[in-house]
Amino acid sequence: MHVVGAQGPTKRLVVVADNSLIVEAIAIGLRKSGAFKLLGHVNARTGSIQSIVEAGPDVVLIDDLDGSDESIELVARIKAAQERVAVIVLATTMDPEWLDAIFAAGAAGAISKATHPAALATLVRETIDGHVIHLYKSSGGVRTDRPAAVAAEQSPLTSRELEVLQLVAGGATNGEIAQKLWVTEQTVKFHLSNVYRKLEVGNRTEASHYAHVNGLVRAPEPTGAY
Repeated sequence: MHVVGAQGPTKRLVVVADNSLIVEAIAIGLRKSGAFKLLGHVNARTGSIQSIVEAGPDVVLIDDLDGSDESIELVARIKAAQERVAVIVLATTMDPEWLDAIFAAGAAGAISKATHPAALATLVRETIDGHVIHLYKSSGGVRTDRPAAVAAEQSPLTSRELEVLQLVAGGATNGEIAQKLWVTEQTVKFHLSNVYRKLEVGNRTEASHYAHVNGLVRAPEPTGAY
C-alpha cells in the first residue's frame, strides 16, 4: 500500500492501478473535490485483496487496463471479501457485454477512462449515491452506441447550449470554453445563464450533475484523459 494522503474528505477511497501516472491523475481529480480521503493505492498486478480490505475503504476505484477478465475477477473478489465496499471501474471499453459482466460481479459503476479528471469526483460521488445507472444492456436488446445523442434530442437546450453544457460537465472553465468555441467569455456566460434557466439549476455543479445523470455527456477528446 502506497500512501497518497488527502485532508477532510467524506469517503475513504483506495485506487487499484499499476501505473503511477494514472494514480496521480486520479488523486488530483479527487483531491480537489474534498469529498474523498485517498488512503493510498494498490498495484493491480502485485497487490493483494487483503491489503485493499485492511485499508478500510468505502470505495475502491479500479483502473481497468483493457476490458479484461482480470478486472471482472478483481471486482468479484473484493466484493466477496468486503460486501459493503462500493467498487467502481475506470473502463477502457464501454462494450455492453463486458459492462454487464462487471455489474454482475458486483461493481457499483463503470466510468470511461476518457472522462476529464475534473469530472471524476462528481461521477464517483453520484455513482455511490445511486444517482448513476447502467444504461447499456446487451441481453435481448439492440446495442445503443449514442446515448448522449438520444438524450440530447429530448433536451430543451439549443445545440450551442448543449455544447456549452457538455464542456462544463467535462470540467472546462469559461475561458477554455470560449477558446474552444471561438466566442467571447461573455457569450459563454450568456449561454450558461440560459442553460441554468432551462434546466432549473443554480450553478455549474448542478448543471454538470444534471448532464451526467441525464446522459447528456459525450465522450471527450483524448487530451487530458487518463
